[in-house]
Amino acid sequence: MGLLMPEGLRRYYGRNDLHFVTFGCYRRKPLLGKASARRLFVEELARVRAEYGFLLVGYVVMPEHVHLLISEPAKGTPSTVLQMLKQRVSHKVREMEIPETEYEEEKPETHPQTTRMGHPDREAHPKTHTQPFWETRFYDFNVFTGEKKKEKLEYMHGNPVTRGLVNHPKEWPWSSWSNYAEKGRGLIPVDTM
Repeated sequence: MGLLMPEGLRRYYGRNDLHFVTFGCYRRKPLLGKASARRLFVEELARVRAEYGFLLVGYVVMPEHVHLLISEPAKGTPSTVLQMLKQRVSHKVREMEIPETEYEEEKPETHPQTTRMGHPDREAHPKTHTQPFWETRFYDFNVFTGEKKKEKLEYMHGNPVTRGLVNHPKEWPWSSWSNYAEKGRGLIPVDTM
């Protein structure tokens, strides 16, 4: 079944394909730039996976985007899974960065600065989290051959090297590389195929 999305984008669900999905932080900001945020993402991915019942074949969490190779879930669709994952991660990363007590102390005592249009200046008080965390759309590519699966895994695992973040995939623990190369020694289990 194909879902018609805006601007001709189609999502094909119900074929038992794997889905190579890519989604990014708002305006490519490195909102997952801290190791603690990437670790939180991986932990939340494991929770959502258990709850929705999908195979996790591969992943990489980059500072400003994520790639996943997943099956269709037992509950919902890949879109449902991503919506839940993105909501939970954005909420928890923001909570992690700004404990409630700290937030209370940083509330402005006077009126927020205003822009020329008379609206509150969202950049003046970034602690209020008026900016989105994630881009709303995501890229979804159906993977149905072993050759494509291998290509996507190699792409994901090589992404931190290509970007110059590390010299070798083994130096980037926020991916499934270790699950394949080091016999399951990754941060969370994956369904190697």
